[in-house]
Amino acid sequence: MRRDITIVAEPRDLRGKNEARRLRARGLAPAVIYGAGKDSQAVAVNPKDVNKILHSATGHNTLFNVQTNGDTALVMIVDWQRHPLRENLLHLDLKRIDPNQRLRVKVPVATTGEPRGVKEQGGIFEILTREVEVECLPDEIPDAFRVDVTGMMLGENLRAGELKLAGSVKLMMAPDLVVAHVVAPRAAATTEATAEAAAPATAEPEVIKKGKKEEEGAASDKDKEKKK
Repeated sequence: MRRDITIVAEPRDLRGKNEARRLRARGLAPAVIYGAGKDSQAVAVNPKDVNKILHSATGHNTLFNVQTNGDTALVMIVDWQRHPLRENLLHLDLKRIDPNQRLRVKVPVATTGEPRGVKEQGGIFEILTREVEVECLPDEIPDAFRVDVTGMMLGENLRAGELKLAGSVKLMMAPDLVVAHVVAPRAAATTEATAEAAAPATAEPEVIKKGKKEEEGAASDKDKEKKK
């Protein structure tokens, strides 16, 4: 979704780790603007401005303006990197957006309410897919798909095809993909156990070892017969 936000970017001619360190020492984060049939441009931005966008209701799907040397471009954050410990922004990619061209984005799924299958039947509500991929015009990107799950009973699923799409929004995932469900506690507890049991990590070595023992046992029996 487009927001009335404009951040100022500083052009940068130098690249590399040393230049990136100097920028971060100044309180800036290196970034690259690309797309829309134009050359990529290396810039530096204020990470505080970017964090406000990432933490907003529309998050990384926010459309905003970047101003560089008087030129303004409509962009979207398509990738960003953070320090694993300090969480500060290390780098980000900004894609120029054509408001008349459709694009693919991932939109979060937000559920409201407590399912009856949990409240009345003792089930467990699990969200399996927190984002779904859609295609639409830039100005029609949903903030989120909000679903009231109050009526869900034990054994019922919420599938991607049940999400309400508006305007030019088109689902780009299998409609039968399970987004969330209400399951019995035992079924939820055995999900991980089933996955672990399905992994044949040591099956083959054990079979080989057993085969050798059987061969050795057979050879020993033959020796006994010869002695007789």
